[in-house]
Amino acid sequence: MLLASFFILGWIVFKRKQLKISPQNIKVLAVAGIVIAVHWLTFFGAIKASNVSITLALMSTGAFFTSILEPIFYKRKLIWYELVFGTIVIIGLYIIFKVETEYLLGIGLALCSAFLSAIFTLINGKMVSKADSAVISFYELGFGVVGISLYLLIMTFVAEGSGFTADFFVLSSMDWVYIGVLASVCTAYAFIASVMVMRHLSPYTIMLTINLEPVYGIILAYFIFGNKEKMSTEFYLGAVVIVSTVILNGILKNRKKLQQSAH
Repeated sequence: MLLASFFILGWIVFKRKQLKISPQNIKVLAVAGIVIAVHWLTFFGAIKASNVSITLALMSTGAFFTSILEPIFYKRKLIWYELVFGTIVIIGLYIIFKVETEYLLGIGLALCSAFLSAIFTLINGKMVSKADSAVISFYELGFGVVGISLYLLIMTFVAEGSGFTADFFVLSSMDWVYIGVLASVCTAYAFIASVMVMRHLSPYTIMLTINLEPVYGIILAYFIFGNKEKMSTEFYLGAVVIVSTVILNGILKNRKKLQQSAH
């Protein structure tokens, strides 16, 4: 996150953008930064406690959480089919919970991560009209660095061998390459782009697009990590139920928008 902040700062300087924003917006971005920090802690924690496939499948619930929270954030009425799809998503979750009982901690962390991702997206949906996307991303990642640093500092004293230790700072050359790719392409660029497109798309649509990640992520995980990513038939059934529901919801929303624009 710190490296990503530097990459974004470099972009801001290159584009001669103004970093100054109002104190009120700073407070909101501080909250968003802490939210995304905890989101990533729970996301990577979920992968450690279970595996990539389970974590990505459960991250699909982000669109469901957004459909419930968006009416609260934007003060609109709930849409009936969102509630129906929400119920179907819960059925998909039940199938996964029922068969993958050894990964309950990972499932819980992944659900928490998806919920926080929805909160973060909704906050950005409100902030995008108040500041430049790169500036928003810079402050959020900066506050996220502070949040995770405090967490690691606390863990240093609370749990022996955790937090800031001598081994924590020892990284191989390939680790730096991977972290560089994560910081530049997967974080700095992805952050700026995701905030930028919010000028044109709703938070729900953004989450819907993000939640297509399990479709290719689970396939890639199997080819990269092999048999340890192979899950039971019931797991894939539950994952298909969740992802299919999210996609169908998106199709209905798009059709409704087209009908409204035609009138």
